[in-house]
Amino acid sequence: MAPRKNYPLRLSPELYAALERWAADEMRSVNAQMEFLLTQAVRKAGRLKEKEENEAEE
Repeated sequence: MAPRKNYPLRLSPELYAALERWAADEMRSVNAQMEFLLTQAVRKAGRLKEKEENEAEE
């Protein structure tokens, strides 16, 4: 498995609070929730190749 990338991200306090509540509702960390949402968006846009998709799920 390839090492994960670290990426600094600036969010408004309001957006972070909304993500934090959503993540708690789904028993995820904020980081995991953001990765989940981004993965869904990339899949929906057809931008994730099958091999990359399988690696993202691991």
